[in-house]
Amino acid sequence: MARARTTDIIFSRISVKSQTVIPRQVRDMLGLGTGDLLRYRITPQGVLIDKAPAADVDDPFATFSEWAGAADEEAYADL
Repeated sequence: MARARTTDIIFSRISVKSQTVIPRQVRDMLGLGTGDLLRYRITPQGVLIDKAPAADVDDPFATFSEWAGAADEEAYADL
């Protein structure tokens, strides 16, 4: 698959649960994988979305790795 160019326009739809799929070209360009966090920065020009650097992540539950399983993700998905 060809790598996305900075001039490519890619769309995704928001579901009724306010969820969307990050298109493969965008995931590849940002180096996103399962469990990565996105950072949303509101600027006068619009919203910038990128992969959150580990130092920027303020997750009080990050040390509780026993809560990081697929079953927990599913159980708490609606919160």
